[in-house]
Amino acid sequence: MIDHMGFRVRDLAAARRFYEAVAAAIGLEVIDNGEGSFLIGRSAAEPLPFIWVGTDQPAFWTAAHGISASPIHVGFAAPDKAAVDAFHRAGLAAGGRDNGGPGPRGPEAMGYYGAYLLDPDGNNIEAGWRDPEAASRANAERG
Repeated sequence: MIDHMGFRVRDLAAARRFYEAVAAAIGLEVIDNGEGSFLIGRSAAEPLPFIWVGTDQPAFWTAAHGISASPIHVGFAAPDKAAVDAFHRAGLAAGGRDNGGPGPRGPEAMGYYGAYLLDPDGNNIEAGWRDPEAASRANAERG
């Protein structure tokens, strides 16, 4: 559904440490993209979709594209609960702040397990896993 998105950060090295740690925990990679930015994606061989993170201001952005003027929320899909747990541990170790430890979220019927961290710029970064059988169970109980 999404091809790409991007946001600016104050400290590229701190952001890169944080995103390398959490990306690796959920099977993603940080990909080099020049001196002032990096990408988060599946791999350099399969770069789409991607998230652009940088200190540069792309030429087509306006002055309104500030750094965390309004903190963003990014939710990454994790392959399983263990990856959500690893994401949270890795993010804390890499300078992130806890914003909701790993655990069930939302209505039980959603079967969602997630964790939340604040990155070095205060953005809310999430990893979550959806139980593929949760919707089936919920429908069967209603039916």
